[in-house]
Amino acid sequence: MATTNASTGTNVHEIADGIYRINTPVDIVPGGFSFNQYLILDDQPLLFHTGPRKMFPLVREAVESVMPVSRLRFVALSHFEADECGSLNEWLAVAPDSVPLCSRIAAMVSVNDVADRPAHPMADGEEITLGKHAVKWLDAPHLPHGWETGYLMDTGTKTMFCGDLFTQGGIGARALTGEDILETSEAFRKPLDYFSHSTNTRQLIEKLASELPDTLACMHGSAWKGDGANLLRALGERLVSSSSQQS
Repeated sequence: MATTNASTGTNVHEIADGIYRINTPVDIVPGGFSFNQYLILDDQPLLFHTGPRKMFPLVREAVESVMPVSRLRFVALSHFEADECGSLNEWLAVAPDSVPLCSRIAAMVSVNDVADRPAHPMADGEEITLGKHAVKWLDAPHLPHGWETGYLMDTGTKTMFCGDLFTQGGIGARALTGEDILETSEAFRKPLDYFSHSTNTRQLIEKLASELPDTLACMHGSAWKGDGANLLRALGERLVSSSSQQS
């Protein structure tokens, strides 16, 4: 897998068994930025995040390079924001058997009103089987932002779809890296301050770390492979320290 759209640089790479990162570089901040989506190829394929609505043709083209888009069964989102679900209804239209997959809160406050089909709401800790893959929903309200926020953990490949945690600037040229992403993501976070600084950040980070991920599927920048629990806890320490300094 490689570039699927030469004019935009949209590309597809397999980062874990049956899990594909779809990456589109964009020029919206100095130094560049990128939007990622992740496709789990299985009996019931799942797309995690849709990308912004205007990016739909690019993401569709990338998915088509792996499988027919009509096979898609779940369109998942961590929280309700344009780059997470901007083209949700476009995906529901081209994949007639697909449904949104999100937290119960997201379904209640946004998705069931906006989406053309009712969501499959996930309770904290709930698992669904896609075929050889099984994914577990993890509620993480306000981490980094959004009451409805949660993440998916592929329990077989130990891949955590971690949303806006570890957002990195740049175009994410490396699909999967083992190099440090904490410092680069912190350098991007601090001037923008897009975390909500909730009082239970440490507990939520520990909840995610206890899943022992060894691949972190980041939504912006490179995916990462290594000791995910250790990296998550290191992020937690930075966030708690940052919140203390602001109080």
